[in-house]
Amino acid sequence: MIQTAKQIALHFTSRQEVDTADLIAVAQHADGLGYHSLWTGESWGQDAFTILTLLACHTQSLRLATGIVPVFSRSPGLIAQSIASLDRISQGRAILGLGTSGRAVIENWHGVPFRQPLARTREYLQIIKLALSGERVNHQGEVFQLKNFRMASGPLQSKLPIFLASLGPKNLELAGELADGWLPIWVPWQRLAELKAEVTQAAERSGRDPGAVTAAPQILALAAESPQETAQAEGLMRSHMAYYIGGMGAYYHRLFCRMGYAPEADLIRDLWAQGQRDRAAAAVSQEMLAGITIYGDAGACRAQLERFRANGADLPVAAFPHGATLPQIRRTLEVLAPTPGPTPDSIS
Repeated sequence: MIQTAKQIALHFTSRQEVDTADLIAVAQHADGLGYHSLWTGESWGQDAFTILTLLACHTQSLRLATGIVPVFSRSPGLIAQSIASLDRISQGRAILGLGTSGRAVIENWHGVPFRQPLARTREYLQIIKLALSGERVNHQGEVFQLKNFRMASGPLQSKLPIFLASLGPKNLELAGELADGWLPIWVPWQRLAELKAEVTQAAERSGRDPGAVTAAPQILALAAESPQETAQAEGLMRSHMAYYIGGMGAYYHRLFCRMGYAPEADLIRDLWAQGQRDRAAAAVSQEMLAGITIYGDAGACRAQLERFRANGADLPVAAFPHGATLPQIRRTLEVLAPTPGPTPDSIS
């Protein structure tokens, strides 16, 4: 497990509208505040490896993590090469986060059939770990048959951490069996311990240390300084959740249903499909907000973060809702920071 005592990470989405200078400034601000890592994924916006390489060249201690890259968009060999290259450029600060993404993105954007996601993910983990170890890659599986190649330029880290985004029972088991970290999203703090236990038990069944897997849930967060700003933050949270439930395909709707919010998720999906976006956002319940997000004044935000930690979050990953401004992001980073740090003027 990554040693994280009271640590925290941040996630910056590849679709967030931010220019390069602002992105660098946010990363440097987090670096100065003592954040553990910056995670960025990819869907149909910027790709993760290019962005993280840019940030590696402008930060000192911040770890750079893919959160996530889909296993359908690149070969396992190319992912191993890319993360090893990032690790060398960052002087040993790379973390690899993998996941399947969803059928809509994989089939309609990448043009690849969304088949055998579990088997494919298992083979990616096996192949990438073997490639990063410096061993010759010989693998005969359902999806890939590889032989006789060894990666010519490996990572600096002797054991580069690999995290898996998963929530279904079989994927939780796979995370416990093979991954170094678990990346859940949209998990209420009330369910976190229960789901983490499934990962831990799978690790134990596989003969691993039951504490070997770092739980790094992504948590939507936004700090406010007044009741008016708190109300605005709540509105951004509602709109962001409604977008995922109603506008991102069936996967996230089903996920919210599994998390215990089926009546709200059904209503949000139906309203979104009717084009009633504001009503869909209003249908996000207070129970959903209280379980899944962090927002409010500094004291409230810190207390809510501790609630996630108390229920199993080893490395909370703070994310920001669509529409959050750079000053709001900076304030949130400062409120949730593990250690005090400077406030660069470049993000004001």
